Amino acid sequence: MSGGSKPTPSPLPIAVLISGGGTTLRNLLDKMQSESLPIEIRLVISSSPTAKGLEFAKAAGIPHLVIEKKKTLSDAAFSAAVFEPCREAKVRYVVMGGYLKHVLIPSDFDQRVLNIHPALLPAFGGKGMYGHHVHEAVIAAGAKESGCTVHYVDNEYDHGPIILQRKVPVFPADSPEDLQQRVFGAECDAYPAALRQLAMQAS
Repeated sequence: MSGGSKPTPSPLPIAVLISGGGTTLRNLLDKMQSESLPIEIRLVISSSPTAKGLEFAKAAGIPHLVIEKKKTLSDAAFSAAVFEPCREAKVRYVVMGGYLKHVLIPSDFDQRVLNIHPALLPAFGGKGMYGHHVHEAVIAAGAKESGCTVHYVDNEYDHGPIILQRKVPVFPADSPEDLQQRVFGAECDAYPAALRQLAMQAS
């Protein structure tokens, strides 16, 4: 390696948890190609068999599972069902990408589960604060800026240490849809940046 350039980190083995359209998964797959994002997606787990994001996993040849939260399944059993395949795949991090189920984080995955929230935590977080609900609340509060937060997941909603944030302005004429689009643009940068940072630390 010459010229003092930084060494390329080894690909970070991850699993991605999804519930719907898979836009986060698609973004990560795109960044792996366009920006050589140093990750290896070893597994995709969906909470719904109809999640469109499963199609991205299939197209990319990534092993994928559907693990639904049945009413008969205890929180502990659901957590075991989600995390045991992650252990078997030997992933370093579990990345939540629009994952809408609350899952208990086992002790061996403490600070190894990531989420991205469409606001600047600790503001506008908590149970029920997801998707358009967040952007409606930001606008109703008259906030001048919003953004997104990549953070480690613990057993509280939208809690856990913050890894990084990206800010965007909130304009007076914004609708929740306008703000959602702007924040999503920030998310497309923030999640890969956080994963790149973790890959550098792991190398």
